[in-house]
Amino acid sequence: MDVDLALDDFFARRADMQLQVTGKTGVEMEALTAVSVAALTVYDMAKAAEKTMRIQNIRLVEKHGGRSGMW
Repeated sequence: MDVDLALDDFFARRADMQLQVTGKTGVEMEALTAVSVAALTVYDMAKAAEKTMRIQNIRLVEKHGGRSGMW
């Protein structure tokens, strides 16, 4: 698992998550949860300084393997 936060001053502008597993089950829900928790952590740390922050556009960008193939 790899989480990358692109920072601008004290606030994250982008959080990217990359997971790789060898199991038969998909991990897209775990990846979405990890990005959400990272964004909520940044929000919690910065909420006193910036009250207008928003968390938005959390989405699965790409998936390889599994029954559904690549999308």
